[in-house]
Amino acid sequence: MEYRIGEAAKRAGCKVETVRYYEQVGLLPQPSRSEGNYRLYSEEHLAQLRFIRHCRSLDMPLEDIRNLLTLRERPKEHCGEINALVDEHIDRVNSQMALLEQLRESLMALRSQCAGPGYTDSCEIVRELSHCECHDT
Repeated sequence: MEYRIGEAAKRAGCKVETVRYYEQVGLLPQPSRSEGNYRLYSEEHLAQLRFIRHCRSLDMPLEDIRNLLTLRERPKEHCGEINALVDEHIDRVNSQMALLEQLRESLMALRSQCAGPGYTDSCEIVRELSHCECHDT
C-alpha cells in the first residue's frame, strides 16, 4: 500500500512539514512519485517515520537518530554502539536535569522574596531582577 504525504503524515501522527523535513535532512528516504508527481510513501516509510518520531519523543538529537537508523540496517552487528549512544543520551538528560534543578532552586529563592500581595513598586522580586549583577558585562 502507498500513501500520499498527507495520509502518511496522519498515519504517523505528525505534520506534512515534518515528513518533508525528515526527507530533507536525509532521515527518511525519498519516496516514489505517482504519474501526477505526488509523493507515494510505503509501509516501510511509515515504519521509519514512526521510529524517528519515537526517538524524537525521547528528545534524541537528529544525529543520534541517523546513527540508530544506520545501525538498524545492520541486524547482525553487536548492539554495543546502540547501548553507547543511548548511554550518552542518558548522560545529556542527567546534565539537563541538574541544570533544571538549579534553575528551579533559583526561581524558588526569587519567589521567596515576595511574601504576598503588594504593589509592584515595592515588589522584592522586581527589585531583585532589576539589581542583579550576575549578567553585567
